[in-house]
Amino acid sequence: MLELAGIIILGILAQWFAWKFKIPAILPLILIGLLVGPIAAAYLSEDGSKWIEPIWNGTKGLFPGDGLYYFVSLAISVVLFEGGLTLKRSEIKNVGPVITKLITLGSAITFFGAAIAAHYTFNLGWDLSFLFSGLIIVTGPTVITPILRNIPLKKDISTVLKWEGILIDPIGALVAVLVFEFISVGGGGGFTKTALIEFGKILLFGTTFGFTFAHALAYAINKKLIPHYLLNVVSLSTVLLVFVESELFAHESGLLAVVVMGMVLGNGKLNNIKELLYFKESLSVLLISILFILLAANINIEDLMLLYNWKTAALFASVVFIIRPLAVFSSTFKSKLKFKEKLFISWVGPRGIVAAGIASLFGSKLLKQGVAGAEYITPLVFMIVLGTVLLNATTARFFAKLVGVFLSKSDAILFVGASNPVRLIASYLKQKGKRVILIDSNKIFIQQALDNDLDAFEVDVYDDELANNIELNDVGYLIALTGSDAVNNHAITSFTKDFGEHGSYKLASSTEIINAPKDARASFFTPNDDYINLSEAYREDPKIHEVTISSPQEYYNILTLLSTEEKSIPLFVQKDKGIYLISEFEKLGVDKKELTFSYLGKSIGDSYKSNSNV
Repeated sequence: MLELAGIIILGILAQWFAWKFKIPAILPLILIGLLVGPIAAAYLSEDGSKWIEPIWNGTKGLFPGDGLYYFVSLAISVVLFEGGLTLKRSEIKNVGPVITKLITLGSAITFFGAAIAAHYTFNLGWDLSFLFSGLIIVTGPTVITPILRNIPLKKDISTVLKWEGILIDPIGALVAVLVFEFISVGGGGGFTKTALIEFGKILLFGTTFGFTFAHALAYAINKKLIPHYLLNVVSLSTVLLVFVESELFAHESGLLAVVVMGMVLGNGKLNNIKELLYFKESLSVLLISILFILLAANINIEDLMLLYNWKTAALFASVVFIIRPLAVFSSTFKSKLKFKEKLFISWVGPRGIVAAGIASLFGSKLLKQGVAGAEYITPLVFMIVLGTVLLNATTARFFAKLVGVFLSKSDAILFVGASNPVRLIASYLKQKGKRVILIDSNKIFIQQALDNDLDAFEVDVYDDELANNIELNDVGYLIALTGSDAVNNHAITSFTKDFGEHGSYKLASSTEIINAPKDARASFFTPNDDYINLSEAYREDPKIHEVTISSPQEYYNILTLLSTEEKSIPLFVQKDKGIYLISEFEKLGVDKKELTFSYLGKSIGDSYKSNSNV
């Protein structure tokens, strides 16, 4: 009982520590696992026993027999399902071909390259060398996200790394499964036939079960056949059912099945998808915390000592500095990505939970079968996992600056709200070369924004995880334009630090209009413009007008005119190829000559020139 409680407590403490110091949680989790496992047995315990013993003497410990194998398998299935839920087809519009090549050509290069490196450095047999290389094909979203969270990058770079990390997990697992099956049947002439049969079964049953059960679950949820209070637990049980049923028909096909199931649900029209995501995310955090401590604690000190030589450094250097860049540059050949962007993607390739989990499973099974060299599999993979995470976590930000992909100015614009006038404004800014992102809890608004070729996603502004989205790292302006004063105020209060580097703006609230706020710069338009004024201006004339300003007098005249005109609202000032918000423009003190002024609503013609001296 003490060991079980200790694992959960230490795991959550490690997660908090990782959040507090903005590092991948895998680092403290593995270190804790090594401390309570092999290190405690070798140096801290008087009787040489581990403080946490997953398996002891084959039949004792927390998970005797095959108990650890079954637990890790089920836990990884839930983690991969949660990853599949986050995949959105709309996100890969510009980099789809690159991601496809990374998870196909890139995986093949890693598979053969790492196998050659392992064979010639540790003298492993070709079968175990290819098992090792199959396991380290995978990167991992759980380790990439914390690393990139605080590095302002272009969206395409973040998207490539995110999608590669999630999609390549089942591919690496499948490759490792095929190699494991080959080793298990003894190799020889049966390899080709066995591999093809196993691969076909895995592909067939994995995709079939995942696709079928996803639609069945979506139908049950949308038709309200499942009561709300049972929604999360029924979904969890369905994931486990899909994994187990698929495994019964084709061994090791369960991983593919749950990923397919998650992708289908995540991209379908599913009610309550947000609640499902929150639940699965919390469950994944708990399971990952338990898994890493268990798997690290299951390693013996003798296994770690196998790595205490120059061969380990040579293998690690080959994987990180030769094989990874070769895979990335081959996969991105003739793509729109620049050389410096390819170089950064080459540098960031941390391995995660799937590599560590499956390595422990297969390594222990091969040891039981007496396969020569099997004792190297688990420690070598853990070495790659821990080494790549440490390297990327400590150097990614510096390397981004070194190669020139670090955005010195985060100038993307995040709009809170996606109503008709907001979409019009966002489209206008996009035409001017700005990157804009819209968020809203209204599904219809978001779909209309996507139909208008705008970056948009459905999200609740009260969800704190919004700040952790690595694809928003280039956002420097936060603009809240919803019809709710409470939502606008919350967005400004909660996310200015993350997204308002160059300014946070919102519509004036009814209270602010009555009290005549002293600081007009807090408002996006003017201190007198609220959501009602915005809507009326849009209804009056849903167009954004542009006028040329020649002098400061004309500039102030048009501002005065628009502030008194209820059906027109000032928007932006353009000067020297730059576009500024009104309040930002005034704050910068830019010369107010020869510029273009834009506004929404009723056309004011040339009346702003009537009082001008020009």
